[in-house]
Amino acid sequence: MEVILVPAFADNYIYVLRDAASGKVGVVDPGDAAPVQAELERRGWSLTHIFLTHHHDDHIGGAEELKARYRASVVGARADAHRIPGLDVMLGDGDRTVFGEQTARVFTVPGHTSGHIAFWFEAAETLFSGDTLFSLGCGRLFEGTPAQMWDSLQNLRSLTDSTRVYCGHEYTQSNGRFALTVDPDNAALHQRMEEVAALRERNQPTIPTTIGMERRTNPFLRADDPGVQSAIGMSGAPSVEVFAELRRRKDHFRG
Repeated sequence: MEVILVPAFADNYIYVLRDAASGKVGVVDPGDAAPVQAELERRGWSLTHIFLTHHHDDHIGGAEELKARYRASVVGARADAHRIPGLDVMLGDGDRTVFGEQTARVFTVPGHTSGHIAFWFEAAETLFSGDTLFSLGCGRLFEGTPAQMWDSLQNLRSLTDSTRVYCGHEYTQSNGRFALTVDPDNAALHQRMEEVAALRERNQPTIPTTIGMERRTNPFLRADDPGVQSAIGMSGAPSVEVFAELRRRKDHFRG
Protein backbone atom coordinates (compact mmCIF):
# COMPACT_ATOMS: atom_id res chain seq x y z
CA MET A 1 0.00 0.00 0.00
CA GLU A 2 1.41 3.34 -1.06
CA VAL A 3 1.11 6.22 1.42
CA ILE A 4 1.65 9.83 0.32
CA LEU A 5 2.05 12.63 2.87
CA VAL A 6 0.09 15.78 2.01
CA PRO A 7 0.91 18.75 4.26
CA ALA A 8 -1.96 21.02 5.30
CA PHE A 9 -2.40 24.11 7.47
CA ALA A 10 0.60 24.83 9.72
CA ASP A 11 1.54 21.31 10.76
CA ASN A 12 -1.17 18.80 9.76
CA TYR A 13 -0.56 15.74 7.64
CA ILE A 14 -3.24 14.30 5.37
CA TYR A 15 -2.49 10.88 3.91
CA VAL A 16 -3.43 9.70 0.43
CA LEU A 17 -3.41 5.91 0.10
CA ARG A 18 -3.40 3.64 -2.93
CA ASP A 19 -3.86 -0.11 -2.95
CA ALA A 20 -1.83 -1.20 -5.96
CA ALA A 21 -3.67 -4.48 -6.50
CA SER A 22 -7.12 -2.94 -6.81
CA GLY A 23 -6.36 0.65 -7.72
CA LYS A 24 -8.52 1.89 -4.85
CA VAL A 25 -7.52 5.30 -3.51
CA GLY A 26 -8.20 6.60 -0.03
CA VAL A 27 -7.47 9.61 2.12
CA VAL A 28 -7.02 9.80 5.89
CA ASP A 29 -8.20 12.87 7.82
CA PRO A 30 -8.65 15.41 5.02
CA GLY A 31 -8.94 18.62 7.00
CA ASP A 32 -8.67 20.55 3.73
CA ALA A 33 -9.98 19.32 0.38
CA ALA A 34 -7.81 21.51 -1.88
CA PRO A 35 -4.38 19.87 -1.38
CA VAL A 36 -5.97 16.42 -1.65
CA GLN A 37 -7.65 17.31 -4.95
CA ALA A 38 -4.37 18.73 -6.25
CA GLU A 39 -2.50 15.52 -5.36
CA LEU A 40 -5.16 13.31 -6.93
CA GLU A 41 -5.24 15.35 -10.13
CA ARG A 42 -1.46 15.35 -10.38
CA ARG A 43 -1.46 11.56 -10.22
CA GLY A 44 -4.61 11.00 -12.28
CA TRP A 45 -6.36 9.18 -9.42
CA SER A 46 -9.99 9.18 -8.33
CA LEU A 47 -10.89 8.91 -4.65
CA THR A 48 -12.89 5.92 -3.40
CA HIS A 49 -12.51 6.01 0.42
CA ILE A 50 -12.30 8.70 3.11
CA PHE A 51 -11.05 7.49 6.52
CA LEU A 52 -11.64 9.72 9.55
CA THR A 53 -10.02 9.18 12.96
CA HIS A 54 -11.91 11.83 14.95
CA HIS A 55 -14.26 14.77 14.66
CA HIS A 56 -11.94 17.80 14.90
CA ASP A 57 -12.33 20.15 11.97
CA ASP A 58 -8.65 20.09 11.00
CA HIS A 59 -9.17 16.36 10.30
CA ILE A 60 -12.64 16.33 8.68
CA GLY A 61 -13.02 19.82 7.21
CA GLY A 62 -12.59 18.70 3.60
CA ALA A 63 -14.44 15.39 3.82
CA GLU A 64 -17.87 16.55 2.64
CA GLU A 65 -16.42 18.35 -0.39
CA LEU A 66 -14.32 15.33 -1.35
CA LYS A 67 -17.27 12.98 -0.90
CA ALA A 68 -19.45 15.12 -3.14
CA ARG A 69 -16.77 15.48 -5.81
CA TYR A 70 -15.68 11.82 -6.01
CA ARG A 71 -18.65 9.97 -4.49
CA ALA A 72 -16.23 8.38 -2.08
CA SER A 73 -17.33 6.33 0.92
CA VAL A 74 -16.76 8.00 4.30
CA VAL A 75 -15.52 5.66 7.05
CA GLY A 76 -15.44 6.68 10.71
CA ALA A 77 -16.44 6.00 14.28
CA ARG A 78 -19.98 4.92 15.09
CA ALA A 79 -19.62 6.85 18.35
CA ASP A 80 -19.06 10.07 16.40
CA ALA A 81 -21.93 9.68 13.94
CA HIS A 82 -23.71 12.60 15.59
CA ARG A 83 -20.85 15.01 14.90
CA ILE A 84 -19.21 13.75 11.71
CA PRO A 85 -21.52 14.49 8.78
CA GLY A 86 -21.87 12.09 5.89
CA LEU A 87 -20.60 8.87 7.47
CA ASP A 88 -21.34 5.85 5.26
CA VAL A 89 -19.46 3.15 7.17
CA MET A 90 -19.64 3.31 10.98
CA LEU A 91 -17.18 1.26 12.98
CA GLY A 92 -16.22 0.40 16.55
CA ASP A 93 -13.46 -1.37 18.39
CA GLY A 94 -12.35 -4.61 16.75
CA ASP A 95 -14.31 -4.02 13.55
CA ARG A 96 -12.59 -4.44 10.21
CA THR A 97 -13.02 -2.49 7.02
CA VAL A 98 -11.90 -3.44 3.51
CA PHE A 99 -9.92 -1.13 1.23
CA GLY A 100 -9.22 -2.91 -2.04
CA GLU A 101 -7.04 -5.90 -1.19
CA GLN A 102 -6.19 -4.39 2.20
CA THR A 103 -8.09 -4.82 5.47
CA ALA A 104 -7.87 -2.40 8.37
CA ARG A 105 -8.61 -3.29 11.96
CA VAL A 106 -10.21 -0.53 13.99
CA PHE A 107 -9.01 0.37 17.48
CA THR A 108 -11.17 2.58 19.68
CA VAL A 109 -8.62 4.90 21.31
CA PRO A 110 -10.41 7.49 23.49
CA GLY A 111 -8.47 10.18 25.27
CA HIS A 112 -7.89 13.04 22.85
CA THR A 113 -11.59 12.77 21.98
CA SER A 114 -14.18 10.35 23.28
CA GLY A 115 -14.89 8.77 19.89
CA HIS A 116 -11.36 8.63 18.47
CA ILE A 117 -10.42 5.55 16.43
CA ALA A 118 -7.22 4.36 14.75
CA PHE A 119 -6.87 2.26 11.60
CA TRP A 120 -4.29 -0.55 11.51
CA PHE A 121 -3.67 -2.13 8.10
CA GLU A 122 -2.18 -5.35 9.39
CA ALA A 123 -0.75 -6.82 6.17
CA ALA A 124 0.85 -3.49 5.28
CA GLU A 125 1.95 -2.94 8.92
CA THR A 126 0.64 0.60 8.74
CA LEU A 127 -1.15 2.51 11.49
CA PHE A 128 -3.06 5.77 11.14
CA SER A 129 -3.20 7.05 14.69
CA GLY A 130 -4.73 10.50 14.23
CA ASP A 131 -4.07 12.61 17.32
CA THR A 132 -3.80 9.73 19.81
CA LEU A 133 -0.19 8.64 19.26
CA PHE A 134 2.35 11.11 17.91
CA SER A 135 6.00 10.63 17.20
CA LEU A 136 7.54 11.13 20.68
CA GLY A 137 4.21 12.27 22.08
CA CYS A 138 0.46 11.84 22.43
CA GLY A 139 -2.60 14.04 22.04
CA ARG A 140 -4.02 16.40 24.62
CA LEU A 141 -6.87 15.04 26.70
CA PHE A 142 -9.72 17.21 25.46
CA GLU A 143 -12.54 14.73 26.11
CA GLY A 144 -11.01 11.74 27.86
CA THR A 145 -9.24 10.80 31.07
CA PRO A 146 -5.62 9.83 31.70
CA ALA A 147 -6.77 6.25 32.32
CA GLN A 148 -8.52 6.11 28.94
CA MET A 149 -5.54 7.52 27.07
CA TRP A 150 -3.08 5.25 28.87
CA ASP A 151 -5.21 2.23 27.91
CA SER A 152 -5.41 3.48 24.32
CA LEU A 153 -1.65 3.92 24.06
CA GLN A 154 -1.00 0.49 25.55
CA ASN A 155 -3.21 -1.03 22.85
CA LEU A 156 -1.27 0.71 20.11
CA ARG A 157 2.16 -0.07 21.55
CA SER A 158 1.24 -3.78 21.43
CA LEU A 159 1.37 -3.72 17.62
CA THR A 160 4.39 -5.08 15.78
CA ASP A 161 7.62 -3.11 16.16
CA SER A 162 7.87 -2.68 12.40
CA THR A 163 4.42 -1.09 12.11
CA ARG A 164 4.78 2.32 10.48
CA VAL A 165 2.95 5.08 12.37
CA TYR A 166 1.33 7.93 10.45
CA CYS A 167 0.02 10.55 12.88
CA GLY A 168 -1.93 13.76 12.42
CA HIS A 169 0.75 16.41 12.95
CA GLU A 170 4.42 17.27 12.57
CA TYR A 171 5.09 17.69 16.28
CA THR A 172 8.15 15.44 16.63
CA GLN A 173 10.80 18.05 17.36
CA SER A 174 8.81 19.87 20.04
CA ASN A 175 7.65 16.58 21.54
CA GLY A 176 11.24 15.43 21.68
CA ARG A 177 12.40 18.51 23.54
CA PHE A 178 9.88 17.67 26.24
CA ALA A 179 10.77 13.97 26.19
CA LEU A 180 14.38 14.79 27.01
CA THR A 181 13.28 16.53 30.21
CA VAL A 182 11.58 13.37 31.56
CA ASP A 183 13.84 10.71 30.03
CA PRO A 184 17.27 12.39 29.91
CA ASP A 185 19.36 9.22 30.01
CA ASN A 186 17.68 7.51 27.06
CA ALA A 187 20.39 7.03 24.40
CA ALA A 188 17.84 6.01 21.75
CA LEU A 189 15.94 9.25 22.35
CA HIS A 190 19.07 11.36 21.95
CA GLN A 191 19.89 9.59 18.70
CA ARG A 192 16.33 10.03 17.45
CA MET A 193 16.48 13.75 18.18
CA GLU A 194 19.67 14.08 16.16
CA GLU A 195 17.93 12.41 13.23
CA VAL A 196 14.87 14.62 13.66
CA ALA A 197 16.97 17.78 13.73
CA ALA A 198 18.65 16.78 10.47
CA LEU A 199 15.32 16.05 8.80
CA ARG A 200 13.74 19.33 9.88
CA GLU A 201 16.83 21.26 8.81
CA ARG A 202 16.09 19.96 5.29
CA ASN A 203 12.36 20.66 5.76
CA GLN A 204 11.61 16.95 5.51
CA PRO A 205 8.92 15.12 7.49
CA THR A 206 9.80 13.05 10.54
CA ILE A 207 6.84 10.78 9.78
CA PRO A 208 6.41 7.84 9.57
CA THR A 209 7.89 6.62 12.79
CA THR A 210 7.50 3.00 13.92
CA ILE A 211 5.97 1.33 16.94
CA GLY A 212 9.40 -0.06 17.81
CA MET A 213 10.93 3.41 17.76
CA GLU A 214 8.12 4.82 19.88
CA ARG A 215 8.40 2.00 22.41
CA ARG A 216 12.07 2.95 22.88
CA THR A 217 11.78 6.75 22.84
CA ASN A 218 8.25 8.02 23.54
CA PRO A 219 7.80 8.74 27.27
CA PHE A 220 4.02 8.50 27.00
CA LEU A 221 4.36 4.84 26.03
CA ARG A 222 6.82 4.28 28.86
CA ALA A 223 4.94 5.43 31.96
CA ASP A 224 5.57 1.95 33.37
CA ASP A 225 9.33 2.17 32.74
CA PRO A 226 11.41 2.48 35.95
CA GLY A 227 13.77 4.94 34.29
CA VAL A 228 11.01 7.38 33.38
CA GLN A 229 9.36 6.96 36.77
CA SER A 230 12.63 7.67 38.56
CA ALA A 231 13.40 10.72 36.41
CA ILE A 232 10.15 12.41 37.46
CA GLY A 233 10.30 11.32 41.09
CA MET A 234 7.52 8.71 40.89
CA SER A 235 9.36 5.40 41.25
CA GLY A 236 6.92 2.56 41.85
CA ALA A 237 3.82 4.69 41.31
CA PRO A 238 0.87 3.27 39.34
CA SER A 239 1.54 3.66 35.63
CA VAL A 240 -1.65 5.64 35.01
CA GLU A 241 -0.60 8.18 37.64
CA VAL A 242 2.82 8.49 36.02
CA PHE A 243 1.15 8.97 32.64
CA ALA A 244 -1.14 11.65 34.07
CA GLU A 245 1.86 13.52 35.50
CA LEU A 246 3.71 13.30 32.17
CA ARG A 247 0.68 14.70 30.36
CA ARG A 248 0.28 17.47 32.96
CA ARG A 249 3.91 18.46 32.53
CA LYS A 250 3.65 18.44 28.74
CA ASP A 251 0.55 20.65 28.87
CA HIS A 252 2.60 23.30 30.68
CA PHE A 253 5.89 22.77 28.86
CA ARG A 254 7.35 25.77 27.07
CA GLY A 255 10.50 24.51 25.44
